Amino acid sequence: MSNDPATDRASLRELQRGDPGALSGLIARWQRPLLGFAYRYLQNSADAQDLVAEAFIRLHQKRARLRDDTNVGAWLFTTLTNLCHNQHRWRRRHPSVALEAPAESGGEGPARADMGLASPDASPDAALALDETVEAVRAAIDGLAHDLKVVVLLHHYEHLSYREIAAISGCSERGVETRLYRARQQLRQRLAAFLRETTRC
Repeated sequence: MSNDPATDRASLRELQRGDPGALSGLIARWQRPLLGFAYRYLQNSADAQDLVAEAFIRLHQKRARLRDDTNVGAWLFTTLTNLCHNQHRWRRRHPSVALEAPAESGGEGPARADMGLASPDASPDAALALDETVEAVRAAIDGLAHDLKVVVLLHHYEHLSYREIAAISGCSERGVETRLYRARQQLRQRLAAFLRETTRC
């Protein structure tokens, strides 16, 4: 994780002592990567913002219970992955018309920025093909089981190491490697039909 763990631990100690500015510092350092992960997991910016805010609220509420050597970034990501998982399961049990289409998130959302958009000079056919590919990849990732989805998003989009992902997911580095392998195998299978159809066109 790009943030300095020593700085985070110092902020945590200040937060535990009641310094009101300590939480603001942690939010400034961690809000963007957390929002990026939550948006990609849920494909809804309002839900992502709500859950990131909830993760920070929980950090503040539980600050006194945390050890001095707590990896704050890993703690926040672990909390957020659980919140996202619960929200995703709730949405599956309570299906409704999406208020926000992922492909219309304004062009500046983390998912669109990382997936790579067609250049302004691209032909309409090329832009449409890219949008369809992005949507196919997004749907394939969304269909993964929670533990596989988390490692894919953290590794390929947040660029975290196996060690960092292991700290978040609560498994060994070898376990992270295994989950990534399984996720990639499933993604290949899920995208095979789409790729064959694209080749025919």
